[in-house]
Amino acid sequence: MTPPQRQRRHPKEQPPAPPPEPGKQKHPERLFVVAGPDGGERDGDLDLVTLIVARADPPPSATPEQSALLRLCSTPLSVAELSAYLNLPFSMMTVLLTDMLTAGLVTARNPIVRQTVADRSILEAVMHGLQRL
Repeated sequence: MTPPQRQRRHPKEQPPAPPPEPGKQKHPERLFVVAGPDGGERDGDLDLVTLIVARADPPPSATPEQSALLRLCSTPLSVAELSAYLNLPFSMMTVLLTDMLTAGLVTARNPIVRQTVADRSILEAVMHGLQRL
């Protein structure tokens, strides 16, 4: 009896790779390219709820990230929202915004904090006014 003969298998052709999804780059920019050469040496007073508003149009020398930030900030947006819209980490956003603050392209302000409990005298005045009606 003869042993069974095995046939050599040839690899099948791989299907072509699907095109990359819009918004997802195959080779994203390194973060130090976005931040610049001295990006890690700055310290800003920005936190996640600081509101950013654009003061000027993007100058011709602005980076793509700075131009996008200025377009988004026509109305006040928080740093957390900007970070989510541009898909950049918070640390990179603080570096970019600190550069833009020193250049005078944007302004930053703390959000308006509402009181958790209304003033008692105001509530009593409203109550007495409603009772008089």
